[in-house]
Amino acid sequence: MTDYYEVLGVDKSADDAEIKKAYRRMSRKYHPDIAGPEFEDKFKEVNNAYDVLSNPERRRMYDAGVDPNNPSASAGASGFPMGDMGDIFSQFFSGPGFGGSTGPRSRRQPGRDALAQASIDLKTAVFGGTAHVSIMTYGLCSECGGAGAANGEKPTTCPECHGSGFRQKVVRTLLGQMMTTAPCDRCEGYGTIIEHPCPACSGHGRVRTSRDVGITIPAGIASETRLRLANQGEVGEGGGAAGDLYIDISIAKDKRFTRDGNDLHCWVRIPMSWAVLGHGVDIDTFDGPRTIDVPAGCQPDDTVTIKGLGVTKLRQPSDRGDLIAHVSVEIPTKINDDERHLIEEFASSHDKDRSSAPQTPQPSTGSRKGFFSKLRDALS
Repeated sequence: MTDYYEVLGVDKSADDAEIKKAYRRMSRKYHPDIAGPEFEDKFKEVNNAYDVLSNPERRRMYDAGVDPNNPSASAGASGFPMGDMGDIFSQFFSGPGFGGSTGPRSRRQPGRDALAQASIDLKTAVFGGTAHVSIMTYGLCSECGGAGAANGEKPTTCPECHGSGFRQKVVRTLLGQMMTTAPCDRCEGYGTIIEHPCPACSGHGRVRTSRDVGITIPAGIASETRLRLANQGEVGEGGGAAGDLYIDISIAKDKRFTRDGNDLHCWVRIPMSWAVLGHGVDIDTFDGPRTIDVPAGCQPDDTVTIKGLGVTKLRQPSDRGDLIAHVSVEIPTKINDDERHLIEEFASSHDKDRSSAPQTPQPSTGSRKGFFSKLRDALS
């Protein structure tokens, strides 16, 4: 018997929330649209495990030794189901008139959830917007409208089970001969037969199709967020209700900014003279061009902050983080004779009594303003 707990990677004591979380993780890992069609069987196994463990009654049967998805696989060497007596009798006394199923199963089955991925740029994450993703999934058959029959025909009553969906038969057990019920082989438990299946969907009421889905992106969204679009997943067998579509959002790297929570960071390179004397610097922002004032005596890695030009705070559209510009000072590698003369004059005036460079365990800022003030005066 398949170990459904192992399939989902959870302990037998796992609660409903843990099982649901594990299912989401494993379904994302093995979904054929993401992992590839070769993982379709593994994906079905994950869904089978979740179908059992998420249903209290089916989980109780499974824990008792009976696999609801495949009761025959749970039988012992004698062919007798290995569970408590309630489970045993439920195998034999089920179906119409025995307190189990009250009739044939419906052809309309709910569809499965679908999973897709969408990449957005950082500006869309800042302000919100719309993204589009193309998904390959099951959609309603346009030829038969989900009915499964060709030319608008109606299913006919199964002549074998007379519409009940079940057949009774006698089986030999340890308790002797007993009457049991099983889904009708002719109609597969539906109670009806589609004589002329729709050629487009082969009677399933749905077809594999590709479609474009628009996604509303909330302002302030973070990378690796999963969005849920209700009823946008697979259409079920027989035109049943569609499952949900889950979209995993990733944010592409930006050429100008990096994000830290709700703040945006950028680095601006300025010439040494601007750092010494101070200067206005034009920068691009997601709100358009802005000018920041680099103060005189600015040191490498100093920052200039513009309030309110960062990322919109999620669920707080009127509030935004900050834009923080880090200053990088360019030291010239080639200078002409006049420039060299000015620098040498400054060195002669400011550094004539210095023979070594002070060494400290951390940056020292106590005297830097005086240094740049003298350099500014020397170059004036």
